[in-house]
Amino acid sequence: MGAPQKDSASETGTQDVVLSCPTGAHHTEAVKLAMAKRVQARRLTGIDHNPWVEYVRLASECDAVNLGQGFPDFPPPDFALEAFRQAVTGDFMLNQYTRAFGYPPLTEILASFFGKLLGQELDPLKNVLVTVGAYGALFTAFQALVDEGDEVIIMEPFFDCYEPMTLMAGGRPVFVSLRPSPSQDKEPDSSSNWCLDPAELASKFTARTKALVLNTPNNPLGKVFSKAELELVAHLCRQHDVLCISDEVYQWLVYDGHQHTSIASLPGMWERTLTIGSAGKTFSATGWKVGWALGPDALMRHLRTVHQNSIFHCPTQGQAAVALSFERELQHLGQPCSYFVQFPQAMQRRRDHMARSLQAVGLRPVIPQGSYFLITDISDFKSKMPDLPGAADEPYDRRFVKWMIKNKGLVAIPVSIFFSQPQQQHFDHYIRFCFVKDESTLRAMDEKLQKWKAELRP
Repeated sequence: MGAPQKDSASETGTQDVVLSCPTGAHHTEAVKLAMAKRVQARRLTGIDHNPWVEYVRLASECDAVNLGQGFPDFPPPDFALEAFRQAVTGDFMLNQYTRAFGYPPLTEILASFFGKLLGQELDPLKNVLVTVGAYGALFTAFQALVDEGDEVIIMEPFFDCYEPMTLMAGGRPVFVSLRPSPSQDKEPDSSSNWCLDPAELASKFTARTKALVLNTPNNPLGKVFSKAELELVAHLCRQHDVLCISDEVYQWLVYDGHQHTSIASLPGMWERTLTIGSAGKTFSATGWKVGWALGPDALMRHLRTVHQNSIFHCPTQGQAAVALSFERELQHLGQPCSYFVQFPQAMQRRRDHMARSLQAVGLRPVIPQGSYFLITDISDFKSKMPDLPGAADEPYDRRFVKWMIKNKGLVAIPVSIFFSQPQQQHFDHYIRFCFVKDESTLRAMDEKLQKWKAELRP
């Protein structure tokens, strides 16, 4: 029947093939190559590499203390575990489908709980969507609201899924950097010193801007945006009629008396904001993968369309456990016995422990106001150890982390992966540690650091 024929798509660079009878091994390989070129959807171009895979693999291969990935290595609170046991062993119907957009007791408690915080009367059927983790809520939001050619403003450093999710939806990421200002003499660096330039932020808004992504407390920096900073963002969103996707998964993990404010609670922002939350971060149960999006029905109806045509439904038992956990917290909210009071207090102590330990080897922590994470400045090592192994064009922090995993037995994440390509070279002297870890993990870290400190002595 002849050689494979190209259709008109080949004129645009897409090689489609019509399979014919093979005429030899060479022909078969050619067909396989052509097939490979057209199998991958264009939306995946440039986002197929995930740097996390390499660091997770290195951590598993080496005798290393994993302070890289953002998950607790201790159990959820007893009341949450008991809620999950009840969900598994109780009503047999919890083994079956529930309402596609969320288990009704969970959407009801989320509407009641967050309605008070946002100053809104939330309808559990219209203003709440339960998703497969906050990650699922983010993906659903981008797919529902971002169209071909839309611009999405992303503040960097940013949680690294925002850029590929924007690209997969056909949008164009537009980046604006938080930039550090020097601390006062003898004062430790703080995430509060990383600020937006109001004029630079304003310049990023154009007629094509569809949405802005806000993450507070920020991952990886731990910055908690102040009321004044949020009001600046809100003003620009209202002025340019731009949506706000607000990732607030660490809202209960705020330290040193700082306060988390949801931007949806500011005047004129509820109707243009999606607020993203996570039971995994809220109750230290990241494997449950229960998240949610809250917002006005005018936006949520489009998220429901994506949801019902993708995953359709989230596991019922996990939702039931989260509902019971929120009911418990609603009874104790603001009291000393509240988990939302006790947990950040415990994590602040672990943050301080880690900061002191890292300083002992010459690392310079940037003290976070919130979140799971602490970044530290490795500039002193960059000047002392310029010839680390790795490709010359690879950012220094990535080479440093690989060296540290292999030689010092400590896992961190290079901060340059949380920046856009043009900015990576300017922020390749920071690495990120997770301090929301068991005390035994922090003691193991101390042992590694003390050994490192001894090796640094002349």
